[in-house]
Amino acid sequence: MKENLCIKCKGKGLCGRPYCPILEKFKSIESTVTKSSGSTSIFGASPPSVFVGRSNYPEVMAGPMIPSGLTGDESMQLEDPRELLKMGIQEIISSRSQLVRASTSVNVRNAINPDNPLIEKSQELALSKKPVDTEAWFNKPIQNKLKFDNVLTPMGPTGELKDFDIVDNPKVPKKVDALVYDTDALAKDAISELWGSNIPNEHITRLFSIGLLGQERRLVPTRWSITAVDDLAGKNLLGSIRDHQQLNEVLVFSGGAFGNHFEILFIPRAFSFELIEVWMPQTVWSGADTWIESDSEGVTGKKGYSNLAGGYYAARLSALEYLNRIKRQATVFMVREIRPEYWAPLGVWVVREGVREAMKTQPMVFESVEKALENMSTRIMTPNAKWMKKAEMLSDVRSQRTLDSYL
Repeated sequence: MKENLCIKCKGKGLCGRPYCPILEKFKSIESTVTKSSGSTSIFGASPPSVFVGRSNYPEVMAGPMIPSGLTGDESMQLEDPRELLKMGIQEIISSRSQLVRASTSVNVRNAINPDNPLIEKSQELALSKKPVDTEAWFNKPIQNKLKFDNVLTPMGPTGELKDFDIVDNPKVPKKVDALVYDTDALAKDAISELWGSNIPNEHITRLFSIGLLGQERRLVPTRWSITAVDDLAGKNLLGSIRDHQQLNEVLVFSGGAFGNHFEILFIPRAFSFELIEVWMPQTVWSGADTWIESDSEGVTGKKGYSNLAGGYYAARLSALEYLNRIKRQATVFMVREIRPEYWAPLGVWVVREGVREAMKTQPMVFESVEKALENMSTRIMTPNAKWMKKAEMLSDVRSQRTLDSYL
């Protein structure tokens, strides 16, 4: 195998093996075996949550995610990033393993008036902002196949749906109701409007994934919809941020979550963005060596899909949220150092929330970019000489003068 292929692959099968040995290791953790395994029916409050797979696309497996016997307050914690941040990695895996993926086969193009009534019920469930009591019956006993991924939050057993009922009425926000029934609105505009109305990221993602937004509606695999929402919401924020005045001081934020440490540098210039990922030895995907990669975008925006995958868009979105909040624009340089404490894949939400957590700290103010980098280096465990070589955009920022510098 090529060096550090696992970090580049993250379970996508680039090595040619039928199963990823790293992911299989986590699926076998005994403490995550749920009491629902082996059952042919289940009752519980869905967070609410739905899942759309990507295998055999466009014929995919989709349906609700239902925890066995949990109340509304208990199940809501399984989808709320703010609650997950309070847990440890093992606790997140154990808690999320209670979510049974109840699924049925459907063509992604059958989002509007689907032939399968189980998908219609899944769409009804996805509308709700609060947990919904749900009962499901399966063709075969539930199989204890846990799901781990670099984008998705861990999920529990799976079962082929025979039927399911929504026991109580979903609580649907007015803005969600309006945009779901607006078949003239483009998906990107609907996502933008929902974001501006403070609808949580997780709610927007499940609406988009289960085929309830846009003009030409179709189901979108959940892992794709997560990145798509991060990207589209970020581009919308960027449209406003480009009209703001530039930041007037150099700022540094520091922090993170679950062994993902972020150093975030804001430079008084027009918006551009660069992310460097440093995977230290003995982290979830890495072996004995440190792996470093970067990606960036200039003032004209991002072209093509990031080589850092969903983490790039999640990190950019959180930085853009901050700039939008303070009504300023800036060049953003970010280092994400993944440390050995991050021993299991929890999903791309860790990046989004880790950056948000860092942004909650009091920023440090510096008189120059060089002073700021010097300070950042004291908290990055990997030597400067290793990661600084990947900082292509930052190199340009340090060497090129702007028109303002002549005034």
